[in-house]
Formats: sequence, C-alpha cells, structure tokens
Amino acid sequence: MFEALSDYMRLARAGAVMLRNDVVIPDAYRSRMPWAAKVAGGILRVLPGGGGKGRPGQRFAKALEKLGPAWIKLGQFMATRPDVIGVEAANDLSRLKDSVPPFPKSQAVKTLREQFGADADRLFPNLSDPIAAASVAQVHRMETPKGARAVKILRPGIERTMELELRAMKRIAYSAQKNGPAEVKRMEPAAFIDTMARSLTREMDLRFEAGAASEFGEIAAIDNYVYAPAVDWERTSQRVLVTEWIEGRSLTNPGPMGPEERIDLANRITRGFLACALDHGFFHADLHEGNMILAPDGRLVLVDFGIMGRIGMAERIFLAEILKGFLERDYKRVSEVHFEAGYVPANHSMDDFAQALRSVGEPIFGKDATEVSMARVLLQLFDITRQFGMHLRPELILLQKTMVQVEGVARAIDPSHNIWQAAKPIVDRWSKREFGPEGLKKLAISTAREAMARLRRLPETLQKLDEALNRAAEPAAAPVVVKRTSGWGWMLTGFAIAAVSAAGLWFVLIYKP
Repeated sequence: MFEALSDYMRLARAGAVMLRNDVVIPDAYRSRMPWAAKVAGGILRVLPGGGGKGRPGQRFAKALEKLGPAWIKLGQFMATRPDVIGVEAANDLSRLKDSVPPFPKSQAVKTLREQFGADADRLFPNLSDPIAAASVAQVHRMETPKGARAVKILRPGIERTMELELRAMKRIAYSAQKNGPAEVKRMEPAAFIDTMARSLTREMDLRFEAGAASEFGEIAAIDNYVYAPAVDWERTSQRVLVTEWIEGRSLTNPGPMGPEERIDLANRITRGFLACALDHGFFHADLHEGNMILAPDGRLVLVDFGIMGRIGMAERIFLAEILKGFLERDYKRVSEVHFEAGYVPANHSMDDFAQALRSVGEPIFGKDATEVSMARVLLQLFDITRQFGMHLRPELILLQKTMVQVEGVARAIDPSHNIWQAAKPIVDRWSKREFGPEGLKKLAISTAREAMARLRRLPETLQKLDEALNRAAEPAAAPVVVKRTSGWGWMLTGFAIAAVSAAGLWFVLIYKP
C-alpha cells in the first residue's frame, strides 16, 4: 500500500513537470486526438504553467532533465525507438543534457575506500576535484606512474534512486499495457520499461561498462578508424571505472580543420561505426558529438560505453544486403531480403514492397549529400514498415537510429558527407569475405553444426510433444474462480493524479510527427 502511494506521488510530480513544459496533451496536436483528450487538454491549459517553447520532443527532453537520472535514461532509451516516437522526437531526446552539480570530493574518496579498502590510498593517491558531473556518476582525473587516468565514480545512493523511479515507471507502463488504447498496447510499454530496467541495472555496475569498453577497443583496433580508452582493471570495481585519460577536443567543438581533414574525419566516423557493426556485430549505440574526442595525434576516441548494440549474423547479412541494394538501386533484392528474413508478413506482395522502397530510394539517387536528409529517408522507411505490418527486431531499430546519429555528426564535420558512399568500401569488403569461398565454407560448417545440434535434441523434442498430446487428451479440470478484491477507495485520488503523468507518457508513445 505504501509502495503504491509512493509511486503515485512520484508520478504526480512527473505529471506536474510535464504539464509545466506542455508535454501533457500539447495544444499543437489536440486536433489529432480523441474528443476526451481534447477536453482534457483544454482544461489543463488553463492551469498555471501549461505552456512551453520548442517542439514536443524538445519540451519533453527539458521535462526529463528536471525529473532526474531515471527519467533522463527513459528519454535516452526512447531516443533509440524512432519507429515509435518519430525521427524528429528521437533526435530531440538524443540531445538530452545530463549535467548536474558534482558531489563533494570527500564523498568520492569515501566510495573509493568502501570499494578498495586499505588499498584505496595506494591506488588513488592524487584524485582531483570533479572534472565533469552527470546524474549517475562524475569523473575525476588522477596521475599514475603509467600516465593520467579518468576515474568515474557512481553518485551516492544512485542505485536506490533508480530502483524507486523504475518501480513507479513500471506501475504506469503495466497500467498502460492493460488499459491503454490499442496503439499504446501495440507498442508494448511494459516490455519497453522492463528492457530499460534490466539495462539500467547493468549500468549501475561499472564493471559491465568496463567490459564493453575493453571488447570494443579490441575490435576497433583492427581497422583503427576509431579508438577506445584502455581500462585500468586494477582500479575498476562495481562503483568505480578507471580508464586512460584522453586529451583532446570534443566534436561538439572540434576547432579549425582543413577540407581534407574534415572529409577524412567524417569518413572515419561512418566507417568506424559500420566496420564494428558489420564485421563484429558490436557497436557503440550513443554516438553523439559529446562522446567523440579528437586527440592531438589525430585519433578519433569514443567514450561512454553505457549503451551498446549487438546484432547477429542474420541481422548483419540483412543490413549489408539493404545497404548494397540501395547503393545499386536493386529494390527487388531489398524487398526479397525483407521477406526472406520474415520481417514483412507473407500475405503482402513482394513487388508492392519493392515499389514502396523505390519511392524512398529514387528521390535521393544521384543527389548531392546536402540535398538528402537521412532522417527523412528513415522516417519514410518507418512509415512503410507500418503500412506493411513489419515488426523489426529492436537491435535493428537501434542500429538504424545510430546510423542517423552517425550521419548527423559526420555531416556536421563535412556538410558534403554521403553516408551511402562512405559505407560502400565496408559493405563491399564484408560481402566479399562472407560470401566468397571462405565465407561460404564457414556458413556451411555453421549450418551443419546447427543441424546436428537440432538432431541431438530431437528425442527430447519428441518426448515433450508426446507429453503435451497426452495432457491434451486428459479431461479438462474444473475452472479456477479467482475472487476479485476491491481496491482501496481512498487511492482513487492517487490514480487520478497519476493519470496526468500517464497522459504525458502515452502522448510521447502515440505521437508521430
């Protein structure tokens, strides 16, 4: 009972902040809403603070920044789903500013001593004051005999804060899943929040981020398009992550560069991302300018490995075929790939789907990069997926979102950057390797192994089938009657208050520009 009341109070606060930023039933989009929402929106707009400036996604981002770490993470996760909230809103949320005052250095030292015991003073002899602070952790600098180190330390009590906020989000997500409109149910908000909660739980253990940074660094070193700071494992624990210190300039302000430097850097951004994704199925999924540093020696260094993406071989083949198909204007093949992967239901026409893809590809063919918006292309593709009843895998959507992000950063460096042409050498290299003689040999071996594994499981599968058939043949048991218990009457007020917050979250889920 007290947990529920606490959750409703947190949701009420969220609703109030969203109301002040005109996120709850925005006036600009009342025409798209059912009559009940229009009436509610009219009432809400007469309340104090019922206004705001900027696009809905910008106002939502501002509201989340005020609400704290868990809500900021919610926005960051929603930014990975442009298929749900629209490309424009996803871009707005990807620019969330997660900056708060630092906590005292004395508290940081206390955390180090809790994590490392008597070794803390030896391992961290000259910790600086905070260099940068965010809602989840802050960064300090430290000198060691082997060079400078970046020391990332979680905020005191952040795990408990996340736990409480996530519990409230789950409550509203489950309610939306059960009682919300059909469109909201289709988007599965409960599953989305559960996925986010699992990810955040891992993010509260900095050893997971250290593992991601280490793995990414190994695969990035193969091509040297990008670089990841080395992890100092001796000084890393659950609440502390230590890496080498990287001097340089963030790509938010890279400084003066010549034309050739700009072209090279933009190509490295695109190819570094694609080489890791295609060759290894592992990619940095939060590639905004603030997470890229240009070192004095010219290296492009990526930081912050909290959000990473993985795709399997089937998805990598799908991606390569799509890119190759659009590059060669082979829309028939692109359509076939979608049907072969099972992403388009079989009741649709392959030729009709190819025609729809042509309507996306032809307007951009032969045009200068400055005339083509990848975000607009992606938005068109998402519209097509909805029209043809497609349900793309979440990892593919995350990959597509990151591609838009990558193009945006690369285009800011070099306005003439063409992501399709930049991708071509990586796609061609991968296709030749995977579909050449050695690649086909590997595929045959892998297929044979899978077939043998399935064959070994056949007796167990047949046994389970036989047991299921026997159970089905047994007389049906009497139905179990579950008596519904009445809710607490006084809590209806809490539900009413929580509805304000629910309206805000539902709007963001429903909104499509």
